[in-house]
Amino acid sequence: MEQKTRIHAEDGKQELLITRDFALPLPLLFTAYTDPEIVAQWMGTRVLTLDNRVHGSWRFETTDPKGNKHGFNGVIHEFETNRKITRTFEMENTPFSPWIEYLEFESLDGDTSRLTMQPVYRSVEQRDRLLQLPFAQGIQMAHNRIQEIFSKPK
Repeated sequence: MEQKTRIHAEDGKQELLITRDFALPLPLLFTAYTDPEIVAQWMGTRVLTLDNRVHGSWRFETTDPKGNKHGFNGVIHEFETNRKITRTFEMENTPFSPWIEYLEFESLDGDTSRLTMQPVYRSVEQRDRLLQLPFAQGIQMAHNRIQEIFSKPK
């Protein structure tokens, strides 16, 4: 299966560059990141908080197959509708430090849009440890679900 989400990890850098073009108009792609019900669908998580504004916060919770709960949270630092979201991202109860994510949304034409994500980690070592997890597979699956959610006939 073609990997539509591209992940670039430059050697020696603390960041990733993740891009994905969607067959979705820009407002729908942005909604996938801001509507709690839609976020829950594509992330497969419970959305406990999603306060989409500057200095707003977010918190999600998942349950693994063994019944263990895992929390994720952060603060929104920039929020411009259909343009960008800058937020922190913390995986609770893990050895990973919080990182900052820059999400930029762009219209390619009326029917397609691009998401560019640039997570910046505390260290190159932390970025590389995260990449050893099924990170690439998970983000690919999540982005595929965004496309599927909006492609379903109503």
